Amino acid sequence: MEAKVFSTNGKEIKSIELNADVFGIEVSNGSIYHAVNNELANRRVGTACTKTRAEVNYSNAKPFKQKGTGNARRGDKKSPVMVGGGTIFGPKPRDYSYTLPKKVKRLAMKSLLSLSVQEERLVLVEDFTSEDGKTKTLAGILKNFVEDGKRTVLVMKDDDAMLRRAARNIPYLHVLAYDKLSAKELLYGRKVIMLETAAKNLNEFYGE
Repeated sequence: MEAKVFSTNGKEIKSIELNADVFGIEVSNGSIYHAVNNELANRRVGTACTKTRAEVNYSNAKPFKQKGTGNARRGDKKSPVMVGGGTIFGPKPRDYSYTLPKKVKRLAMKSLLSLSVQEERLVLVEDFTSEDGKTKTLAGILKNFVEDGKRTVLVMKDDDAMLRRAARNIPYLHVLAYDKLSAKELLYGRKVIMLETAAKNLNEFYGE
């Protein structure tokens, strides 16, 4: 399948061949769901912590007699029925991360790339970099492809440190290397700008 390649000025300059096994497959919604859930779970810190009645710092003295007061019976001020007492079954620090099967993750990425083509969100741009790391230069290029600051994903041909620096001050832009794609960003990005070499690399990286 062919795709148009644009210059940094927004003008069409040529066409390249995209691998149909990567950019033209039937979209698997299930694999996309699992890939996004996996990324979000792996990002969770899991530091929420509550104190049980054994950990709350109070006296062990019984606050009042067992019977005759009309109040709920309790053995000490740390009882869960007291205000300021311990918490029953509250959260404790835990690890939420888990491993997703490689085949599912690969299918999800290919599905997301195919979805971006189907929804006409994918734009191929000739290779460029930021020599000085200035945000102004990159913003000028993006202006030719993005309207009204819509959430945008820029897929690079490699991990370009200067390009990342230039993108740091653009709030709607997320920068990814072609071999470290994010399912969440590809799904929610309203525009996916991909460098020409990144597209060629993906042809091989996810190709059968």
